Amino acid sequence: MTTAIFWDKLCVKHEIEPGHFESPERLLVAKEVLDSLPHLEWIKPRPATFEEINWVHDEEHIKKVDLSRGESRTVYDVDTSANEFSADAAYLGAGGLIEVVESVETGKTSNGFSFPRPPGHHAEQNRIMGFCLFNHIAIAAEYLIRKYGKKRIAIIDYDVHHGNGTQNSFYARDDVLFCSLHRSFCYPGTGNASETGEGVGKGFTVNTPLSMFSGDGKYQKTFDEFIYPAIDNYKPEFILVSAGFDAHTLDPLGGMHVTKNGFKYMNEKLLELANKHCSSKIVFNLEGGYDLKGLREGIESVFEIIV
Repeated sequence: MTTAIFWDKLCVKHEIEPGHFESPERLLVAKEVLDSLPHLEWIKPRPATFEEINWVHDEEHIKKVDLSRGESRTVYDVDTSANEFSADAAYLGAGGLIEVVESVETGKTSNGFSFPRPPGHHAEQNRIMGFCLFNHIAIAAEYLIRKYGKKRIAIIDYDVHHGNGTQNSFYARDDVLFCSLHRSFCYPGTGNASETGEGVGKGFTVNTPLSMFSGDGKYQKTFDEFIYPAIDNYKPEFILVSAGFDAHTLDPLGGMHVTKNGFKYMNEKLLELANKHCSSKIVFNLEGGYDLKGLREGIESVFEIIV
């Protein structure tokens, strides 16, 4: 199998502030893993267009990101700021994921893994938050729906923090199934099990909040009981994964005890579902993960399955 890859040095230049957990070193660790692997297709990225980003974010939101260009620091909230490179990195991160998805959908590659910075799954329609400027994975889902007419896309988010922005993008729709495993009573405070969608989207959001210090066993049991059946019943035409590795036992922000084997178990099951329902069409997109050793192991847990 050949795996499509987006990684670009521009995304290394984004920095919230020196010493921040969401550091440029995260992508350098990813690059070390990538350089050791065969069968990778490094896609030629391009920035997402205004129209593509506007599918998910309103015009005011996009303008806020644009205004950070050339500014040494633009502060959005207590967690999130940008430097002079952040806007261009965010555009390229969204466009890079689109190009990875395009490569997999058209059969040029078997699967894919995209490495944007800043991350994306907290970004709302009109709110920058949680280290995130643009919601790459929501934009990529819209791309598949609008260009290829997909009617069933599954997004699985196992970042330790609930992907509020992704959930809200599709909460009242049935063309995207959003499934999340995350730590309960943790930032951003959303993702209760009672949040299951609304209107025609009722039942197409699956939240499984887990208690602090949950490890491999709890994650595997929850995945098998709730996430796997939901995806299996949905029969997706494409699977997108918000691959955050901050549930790793070494992570300074996560408060969980997942190991490389725990992530590998979930990735194996997701690939099994992709093989069963959508001709192996699965793409991973990096979200969190702030201990460099834990991040490396998380990334390796994906490539040990898909390469």
